[in-house]
Amino acid sequence: MTDVFIYDVLRTPRGKGRAGKGGLANHHPQELLAQTLNHMAERKKLDKSLVDDLAVGCVTQVKEQGACIARVALIAAQWPEEVTGYTINRFCGSGLEAVNSIAAKIGSGFSDSGIGGGVESMSRVAMGSDGAMLDGLNEKLRKRLYLVPQGISADLIATREGYSRTDVDKFALASQQKAARAIEEKRFSNSLFAVKNDDGTVALDRDEHPRADTTLEGLAGLKAAFAEMGGMAMGPNGETLDQLALLRYPDTKAIDHVHTGGNSSGIVDGAAVVLMGSAEWGKKAGLKPRAKIRAMSTVGAEPVIMLTAPAPASKKALDRAGMAVKDIDLWEINEAFASVPMQTARVLGIDPDRINVNGGAIALGHPLGATGAILLGTALDELERANKSTALITLCIGGGMGIATIIERV
Repeated sequence: MTDVFIYDVLRTPRGKGRAGKGGLANHHPQELLAQTLNHMAERKKLDKSLVDDLAVGCVTQVKEQGACIARVALIAAQWPEEVTGYTINRFCGSGLEAVNSIAAKIGSGFSDSGIGGGVESMSRVAMGSDGAMLDGLNEKLRKRLYLVPQGISADLIATREGYSRTDVDKFALASQQKAARAIEEKRFSNSLFAVKNDDGTVALDRDEHPRADTTLEGLAGLKAAFAEMGGMAMGPNGETLDQLALLRYPDTKAIDHVHTGGNSSGIVDGAAVVLMGSAEWGKKAGLKPRAKIRAMSTVGAEPVIMLTAPAPASKKALDRAGMAVKDIDLWEINEAFASVPMQTARVLGIDPDRINVNGGAIALGHPLGATGAILLGTALDELERANKSTALITLCIGGGMGIATIIERV
């Protein structure tokens, strides 16, 4: 296998995912990704024709995000016609899967270079716009196994783990506090660029979702987001969604709905790209590597509880790298819901001080298809800032999957 090196990572700010109101809401997702690609090329003085391929994670691939957004964004960015692109949907793991897909091509020797990344404009193409739900509206499957919405799965995890509303709110508050410190200390500035309007004015130069004024009291006052949904009769025999979930977990009597808008990931817009290549390609392009990919993995898990696979995915990647939990300096565990990183940390025995040290998606937002690539960049920047060596990035994924990637500074 050829060593795969990361030459740079770049991302947009994360804008509030509200139609017509967020800082990026007026930018077509193709153009958002095109700006990101061109800023990467300008920053690295990159000969674009040296890039073999572009893989882009995007979850809701309809309307403005349809038509293979990877290829069309390259055209919009006016990159050389010979540079190809393809789009990936592995739900919330799509951005990291895109990175891993390009890395696999390079590592196998079938490509010399490539860019992996992602984009999601949740203000323009709302989550669920494809109308399919997780099971694709498959009535035959529903009679055998009903896949419930992720929020109910997150509450089921919290219930089975014994996490109270206060527990998940405290985790959310810590995410906000860590993000506020990171922003104040400009820890995101290396990988963040200002998105501009067509007239050259700045549309957005900072993450919009964090709330530095968050308090535990304020979080406690928020309504449980998925309690009403859990009581909806959706089953073939009139069962509620909560009852359908509990069919797989009969030892749990009832689901305690603890997740709210304040301790779940924020809905935002954003894009990110990761430039990778072999050592020989880097020399040809005149670039110095920042890190290399040590291992990557995916793992499936029980699809109703759905969000517990980051732990086994991380373990699989660690085993492939010949590493242990203690060998990882920094962990980026996507904060889809507070219970997810909490459960992952408990299962693996991770030191909490190594997890999401600059906050996570609860504070900063989760632009579905882009988040994995963003987290990789966050981890790499922090490794350099803190003079540390290794990081593991992992995300839970709809339908009961997890993805993990280990990087090491060079």
